[in-house]
Amino acid sequence: MYASFISEHDESITAVVTVVVAVALAQLVDRALLRRARKLSEVVAGRELSAVADTRLRLVRRLVFAVIILLGISLALSQFPAVKRVATGILASSAVLGLVVGFAARQTLANGIAGILLAITQPIRIGDLVTFEEETGEVEDVRLSYTYIRLDDGRRLIVPNERLASSSIFNHTVVDPRVQVEISVWLPPGGDATRALEVLSEEEETEARIAEVDKEGIRIAVTTWADTPRARGGEASRLRKESLQRLRDASLSSVGAA
Repeated sequence: MYASFISEHDESITAVVTVVVAVALAQLVDRALLRRARKLSEVVAGRELSAVADTRLRLVRRLVFAVIILLGISLALSQFPAVKRVATGILASSAVLGLVVGFAARQTLANGIAGILLAITQPIRIGDLVTFEEETGEVEDVRLSYTYIRLDDGRRLIVPNERLASSSIFNHTVVDPRVQVEISVWLPPGGDATRALEVLSEEEETEARIAEVDKEGIRIAVTTWADTPRARGGEASRLRKESLQRLRDASLSSVGAA
Protein backbone atom coordinates (compact mmCIF):
# COMPACT_ATOMS: atom_id res chain seq x y z
CA MET A 1 0.00 0.00 0.00
CA TYR A 2 2.86 2.36 0.87
CA ALA A 3 4.60 1.55 -2.40
CA SER A 4 1.36 2.07 -4.28
CA PHE A 5 0.86 5.52 -2.72
CA ILE A 6 4.37 6.56 -3.69
CA SER A 7 3.97 5.31 -7.26
CA GLU A 8 0.66 7.15 -7.64
CA HIS A 9 1.98 10.44 -6.26
CA ASP A 10 5.63 10.24 -7.26
CA GLU A 11 5.40 13.46 -9.30
CA SER A 12 3.94 15.46 -6.41
CA ILE A 13 6.40 13.98 -3.90
CA THR A 14 9.34 14.74 -6.18
CA ALA A 15 8.11 18.30 -6.71
CA VAL A 16 7.71 18.93 -2.96
CA VAL A 17 11.12 17.46 -2.20
CA THR A 18 12.67 19.60 -4.95
CA VAL A 19 11.21 22.80 -3.49
CA VAL A 20 12.29 21.87 0.04
CA VAL A 21 15.82 21.11 -1.15
CA ALA A 22 15.92 24.39 -3.08
CA VAL A 23 14.86 26.40 -0.02
CA ALA A 24 17.41 24.61 2.18
CA LEU A 25 20.15 25.09 -0.41
CA ALA A 26 19.31 28.79 -0.80
CA GLN A 27 19.57 29.32 2.96
CA LEU A 28 22.87 27.44 3.17
CA VAL A 29 24.36 29.44 0.31
CA ASP A 30 23.08 32.70 1.84
CA ARG A 31 24.68 31.93 5.21
CA ALA A 32 27.91 30.80 3.54
CA LEU A 33 28.13 34.08 1.60
CA LEU A 34 27.55 36.08 4.76
CA ARG A 35 30.16 34.15 6.77
CA ARG A 36 32.69 34.39 3.94
CA ALA A 37 32.18 38.13 3.56
CA ARG A 38 32.58 38.76 7.29
CA LYS A 39 35.69 36.61 7.46
CA LEU A 40 37.31 38.41 4.51
CA SER A 41 36.43 41.77 6.04
CA GLU A 42 38.04 40.85 9.34
CA VAL A 43 41.16 39.51 7.63
CA VAL A 44 41.60 42.41 5.19
CA ALA A 45 40.28 45.39 7.15
CA GLY A 46 40.25 44.08 10.71
CA ARG A 47 36.72 45.33 11.30
CA GLU A 48 33.10 44.79 10.33
CA LEU A 49 31.78 45.21 6.80
CA SER A 50 31.83 48.76 5.49
CA ALA A 51 28.62 50.43 4.35
CA VAL A 52 29.65 49.95 0.71
CA ALA A 53 30.39 46.23 1.10
CA ASP A 54 27.29 45.64 3.23
CA THR A 55 25.00 47.22 0.64
CA ARG A 56 26.42 45.17 -2.23
CA LEU A 57 26.53 41.97 -0.20
CA ARG A 58 22.83 42.22 0.63
CA LEU A 59 21.98 42.59 -3.04
CA VAL A 60 24.13 39.61 -4.08
CA ARG A 61 22.65 37.42 -1.33
CA ARG A 62 19.10 38.23 -2.36
CA LEU A 63 19.80 37.69 -6.05
CA VAL A 64 21.42 34.30 -5.41
CA PHE A 65 18.60 33.29 -3.05
CA ALA A 66 15.92 34.27 -5.59
CA VAL A 67 17.67 32.46 -8.45
CA ILE A 68 17.99 29.21 -6.47
CA ILE A 69 14.33 29.34 -5.41
CA LEU A 70 13.16 30.05 -8.97
CA LEU A 71 15.24 27.15 -10.31
CA GLY A 72 13.81 24.87 -7.63
CA ILE A 73 10.25 25.84 -8.47
CA SER A 74 10.92 25.37 -12.18
CA LEU A 75 12.34 21.89 -11.60
CA ALA A 76 9.39 21.02 -9.37
CA LEU A 77 6.84 22.11 -11.97
CA SER A 78 8.68 20.23 -14.70
CA GLN A 79 7.73 16.96 -12.94
CA PHE A 80 4.16 17.33 -14.19
CA PRO A 81 3.52 16.44 -17.87
CA ALA A 82 0.63 18.91 -18.08
CA VAL A 83 2.91 21.75 -17.03
CA LYS A 84 5.48 20.67 -19.60
CA ARG A 85 2.88 20.88 -22.37
CA VAL A 86 1.79 24.32 -21.25
CA ALA A 87 5.42 25.45 -21.06
CA THR A 88 6.03 24.18 -24.58
CA GLY A 89 3.06 26.17 -25.86
CA ILE A 90 4.22 29.25 -24.02
CA LEU A 91 7.70 29.00 -25.46
CA ALA A 92 6.22 28.72 -28.94
CA SER A 93 4.69 32.17 -28.46
CA SER A 94 7.50 33.60 -26.38
CA ALA A 95 7.67 36.85 -28.34
CA VAL A 96 4.07 37.74 -27.62
CA LEU A 97 4.38 36.53 -24.03
CA GLY A 98 7.50 38.62 -23.51
CA LEU A 99 5.65 41.76 -24.61
CA VAL A 100 2.65 40.99 -22.38
CA VAL A 101 4.75 40.14 -19.32
CA GLY A 102 7.09 43.03 -19.91
CA PHE A 103 4.20 45.48 -20.12
CA ALA A 104 2.38 44.05 -17.10
CA ALA A 105 5.47 43.88 -14.90
CA ARG A 106 7.27 46.96 -16.17
CA GLN A 107 7.07 48.71 -12.78
CA THR A 108 8.39 45.68 -10.90
CA LEU A 109 11.19 45.17 -13.42
CA ALA A 110 12.07 48.87 -13.29
CA ASN A 111 12.30 48.75 -9.49
CA GLY A 112 14.48 45.62 -9.63
CA ILE A 113 16.86 47.09 -12.20
CA ALA A 114 17.00 50.34 -10.25
CA GLY A 115 17.83 48.36 -7.08
CA ILE A 116 20.76 46.70 -8.84
CA LEU A 117 21.99 50.07 -10.12
CA LEU A 118 21.71 51.61 -6.64
CA ALA A 119 23.75 48.77 -5.16
CA ILE A 120 26.44 49.13 -7.84
CA THR A 121 26.73 52.93 -8.09
CA GLN A 122 25.83 53.48 -4.42
CA PRO A 123 24.54 57.04 -4.23
CA ILE A 124 23.15 55.80 -0.91
CA ARG A 125 24.45 53.05 1.39
CA ILE A 126 23.31 51.21 4.47
CA GLY A 127 23.67 53.61 7.41
CA ASP A 128 23.76 56.83 5.36
CA LEU A 129 21.75 59.83 6.50
CA VAL A 130 19.65 60.99 3.54
CA THR A 131 16.88 63.45 2.76
CA PHE A 132 14.31 62.38 0.18
CA GLU A 133 11.32 64.56 -0.64
CA GLU A 134 11.70 66.57 2.59
CA GLU A 135 11.94 63.43 4.76
CA THR A 136 15.25 62.83 6.56
CA GLY A 137 16.36 59.51 7.98
CA GLU A 138 18.92 56.72 8.02
CA VAL A 139 19.05 54.14 5.22
CA GLU A 140 18.12 50.88 6.92
CA ASP A 141 18.02 48.48 3.98
CA VAL A 142 18.33 48.52 0.18
CA ARG A 143 16.32 45.67 -1.32
CA LEU A 144 15.69 44.65 -4.90
CA SER A 145 12.47 46.64 -5.24
CA TYR A 146 12.32 49.00 -2.27
CA THR A 147 14.61 50.98 0.00
CA TYR A 148 13.78 51.33 3.70
CA ILE A 149 14.60 54.62 5.42
CA ARG A 150 14.20 54.98 9.19
CA LEU A 151 13.01 58.50 9.96
CA ASP A 152 13.95 60.47 13.06
CA ASP A 153 10.64 59.70 14.78
CA GLY A 154 11.04 55.93 14.24
CA ARG A 155 8.74 55.60 11.23
CA ARG A 156 9.89 53.73 8.11
CA LEU A 157 9.77 55.44 4.74
CA ILE A 158 9.56 52.73 2.05
CA VAL A 159 10.52 54.10 -1.36
CA PRO A 160 10.38 52.27 -4.71
CA ASN A 161 13.91 52.04 -6.07
CA GLU A 162 12.89 53.51 -9.42
CA ARG A 163 11.91 56.75 -7.69
CA LEU A 164 15.22 56.89 -5.85
CA ALA A 165 17.17 56.26 -9.06
CA SER A 166 15.31 59.00 -10.94
CA SER A 167 15.11 61.65 -8.19
CA SER A 168 17.54 63.89 -6.40
CA ILE A 169 18.67 62.61 -2.99
CA PHE A 170 20.54 64.59 -0.35
CA ASN A 171 23.13 62.24 1.14
CA HIS A 172 24.58 63.92 4.23
CA THR A 173 27.20 61.24 4.97
CA VAL A 174 28.34 59.91 1.58
CA VAL A 175 31.77 61.54 1.95
CA ASP A 176 32.06 62.12 5.70
CA PRO A 177 30.19 59.81 8.10
CA ARG A 178 29.94 62.63 10.63
CA VAL A 179 26.70 64.61 10.86
CA GLN A 180 26.29 68.21 11.88
CA VAL A 181 24.00 68.75 14.85
CA GLU A 182 22.36 72.12 15.49
CA ILE A 183 20.39 73.34 18.49
CA SER A 184 19.00 76.77 19.37
CA VAL A 185 19.11 78.75 22.60
CA TRP A 186 17.27 82.01 23.20
CA LEU A 187 18.41 85.12 24.99
CA PRO A 188 15.93 87.73 26.19
CA PRO A 189 15.68 90.98 24.22
CA GLY A 190 18.71 93.11 24.91
CA GLY A 191 20.78 90.14 26.15
CA ASP A 192 24.56 90.14 25.84
CA ALA A 193 24.80 88.19 22.58
CA THR A 194 28.52 88.81 22.16
CA ARG A 195 29.35 87.26 25.53
CA ALA A 196 26.92 84.40 24.87
CA LEU A 197 28.68 83.59 21.59
CA GLU A 198 32.02 83.45 23.36
CA VAL A 199 30.70 81.17 26.09
CA LEU A 200 28.89 78.80 23.74
CA SER A 201 31.91 78.47 21.41
CA GLU A 202 34.39 77.43 24.10
CA GLU A 203 34.10 73.70 23.38
CA GLU A 204 36.23 72.28 20.57
CA GLU A 205 34.37 71.75 17.25
CA THR A 206 31.43 73.77 18.56
CA GLU A 207 30.36 76.96 16.84
CA ALA A 208 27.76 79.54 17.78
CA ARG A 209 26.15 82.24 15.66
CA ILE A 210 23.26 84.65 15.90
CA ALA A 211 20.52 83.07 13.82
CA GLU A 212 17.61 85.41 14.49
CA VAL A 213 16.71 88.62 16.29
CA ASP A 214 13.12 89.67 16.90
CA LYS A 215 10.93 91.21 19.58
CA GLU A 216 10.78 87.93 21.53
CA GLY A 217 14.55 87.65 21.92
CA ILE A 218 17.79 86.58 20.26
CA ARG A 219 18.11 83.08 18.86
CA ILE A 220 21.61 81.63 18.88
CA ALA A 221 22.31 78.53 16.79
CA VAL A 222 24.94 76.19 18.27
CA THR A 223 26.42 73.50 16.04
CA THR A 224 28.72 70.55 16.60
CA TRP A 225 29.38 67.16 14.98
CA ALA A 226 28.08 63.67 15.74
CA ASP A 227 30.25 60.72 14.73
CA THR A 228 27.36 58.77 13.18
CA PRO A 229 23.75 59.50 12.16
CA ARG A 230 22.46 57.41 15.05
CA ALA A 231 24.35 59.58 17.53
CA ARG A 232 22.55 62.77 16.44
CA GLY A 233 19.81 62.62 19.06
CA GLY A 234 22.11 62.02 21.99
CA GLU A 235 24.58 64.64 20.82
CA ALA A 236 21.82 67.22 20.39
CA SER A 237 20.50 66.52 23.89
CA ARG A 238 23.98 66.83 25.40
CA LEU A 239 24.71 70.06 23.52
CA ARG A 240 21.38 71.59 24.54
CA LYS A 241 21.95 70.78 28.22
CA GLU A 242 25.55 72.01 28.28
CA SER A 243 24.70 75.22 26.39
CA LEU A 244 22.04 76.17 28.92
CA GLN A 245 24.42 75.35 31.76
CA ARG A 246 27.15 77.54 30.29
CA LEU A 247 24.78 80.46 29.97
CA ARG A 248 23.70 80.08 33.60
CA ASP A 249 27.30 79.79 34.80
CA ALA A 250 28.14 83.01 32.93
CA SER A 251 25.11 84.75 34.50
CA LEU A 252 23.49 85.04 31.07
CA SER A 253 19.80 84.31 31.41
CA SER A 254 18.14 82.32 28.65
CA VAL A 255 14.48 81.92 27.76
CA GLY A 256 14.68 78.35 26.45
CA ALA A 257 16.34 75.97 24.05
CA ALA A 258 15.25 73.94 21.05
